[in-house]
Amino acid sequence: MDEYVILVDEEDNPIGTMEKIEAHQKGALHRAFSIFIFNKQGELLLQQRAFDKYHSAGKWSNTCCSHPRSNEKTKDAANRRLMEEMGLSCDLTHRFRFQYKASFENGLIEHEIDHVFFGVSDSLPIINHHEVADFKYINPTDLELAIENKPEDFTPWFKICLDRVIEIIRER
Repeated sequence: MDEYVILVDEEDNPIGTMEKIEAHQKGALHRAFSIFIFNKQGELLLQQRAFDKYHSAGKWSNTCCSHPRSNEKTKDAANRRLMEEMGLSCDLTHRFRFQYKASFENGLIEHEIDHVFFGVSDSLPIINHHEVADFKYINPTDLELAIENKPEDFTPWFKICLDRVIEIIRER
């Protein structure tokens, strides 16, 4: 079954749909979301993307990310994908959104307005191996050091929004 993404304008207003791979081939602006789950110790749950993903395979990233379906609320999509990828459910809070564009070595282009959700859970994930190769918890200071030392190990969208994520969690 083909997957479609919601095409949006610069203000995140829906303007149509497009098959997901086609949108990534053309670099069409579309809606996405990224989820950041923290445990009660303040560590972030990272996922390593499956090694057969269509881009960024094997790279470390935020807990979960994907695209809402047509006529699906972004928060509902975030809850759905968190369960599908990580086997987790928790209360998610929308914290901010950002726009980015990144090109990949295979010619695909991510051009997204990405909605960022936070959640807290001490449950261990039950990963979907079609989506996720591995997971780990890491504190923000160690994560910043890891990205500084090996930025190529992490997805571009994760690196782009991480400063804002860390700023928000340090304000608590």
